[in-house]
Amino acid sequence: MTDEQARRRFAQARVARLATVDTSGRPHVVPMVFAVVGGTDAGADIVYSAVDAKPKRSTSLRRLANIAANPRVAVLVDHYGPDWHTLWWVRADGTGRILDAHQPEARDAIARLVVRYPQYREQPPLGPVLAIDVARWSSWSAAGD
Repeated sequence: MTDEQARRRFAQARVARLATVDTSGRPHVVPMVFAVVGGTDAGADIVYSAVDAKPKRSTSLRRLANIAANPRVAVLVDHYGPDWHTLWWVRADGTGRILDAHQPEARDAIARLVVRYPQYREQPPLGPVLAIDVARWSSWSAAGD
């Protein structure tokens, strides 16, 4: 699949998995909702996610601490089902940045998340916002497209 096809499949997915690494090299993977901004006409792609009100063990999220210590991240979306001819995955490798929710870029990201996820219309994320500057798209498809 081309980078544009991979990007399109990624952007249409409802959930992704964010992989970070802590200071000792221990991996940490969590699911996340997201919005993709950019593309070939608008410049580099950025994947946005925000800390929301869903229950968490702590407000000191390991993913944020990991990104502060080592900003290199990977984000994976996939499609698996009973027909293995339709399997595919797309990964975005990039550099994570933590944005305060009051920054203009973060406010724009939260607005995009609210449009994308109806659940956020009643209770928008308060942040902080994770911005991932995508350096590379990787993909695989069983169909070979």
